[in-house]
Amino acid sequence: MKVLKLSAQGLPQSWISLEQAVIHYAAGEVRWESGGEVAVFHGGHNARTGQQSIIRVNSIIGTRGVPNINPFNLRPGLTNGKLFARDRNICAYCGGLFHESDLTREHIIPFAQNGIDTWMNVVTACKPCNHRKSSRTPEQAHMPLLYAPYVPSLWEDFILRNRRILADQMEFLMAHVQRSSRLLI
Repeated sequence: MKVLKLSAQGLPQSWISLEQAVIHYAAGEVRWESGGEVAVFHGGHNARTGQQSIIRVNSIIGTRGVPNINPFNLRPGLTNGKLFARDRNICAYCGGLFHESDLTREHIIPFAQNGIDTWMNVVTACKPCNHRKSSRTPEQAHMPLLYAPYVPSLWEDFILRNRRILADQMEFLMAHVQRSSRLLI
């Protein structure tokens, strides 16, 4: 289980472990929290009062400090898993829905024609369509794209990079996703 760590302003920073979240709580760095309680940690007993320390961890935490980078200038890393999730495991050429093991990263402008490996030049394709298109462009292969590629937003990237998102975390992230996002389909 992962905790969604946000800046104090509410911008996604990272997915962190429960243990990392406890460190933020113990250090007094948690400014605010949202979502449901996901874990309770019991610490030692205070020698003077005899009270046991308890840290309750929520699924979403906002931490102190201002990020020293503008997260909106970041480009999400391109992986097959995130690409297939962005494209909903649908082949861009035949429109079929496939299991990840039957999909490939398809370069719209192939490497053989000086294409590059970026979000705007890749789509999800089934293996037969990728083989059929080969090192041609969609126009050259007479295989029009059924949907256009796009660069996921910061919010979409946080959804794409975690397979086990809790309902309250998903609700928080989806509230910030653009209405045109393929993730809303």
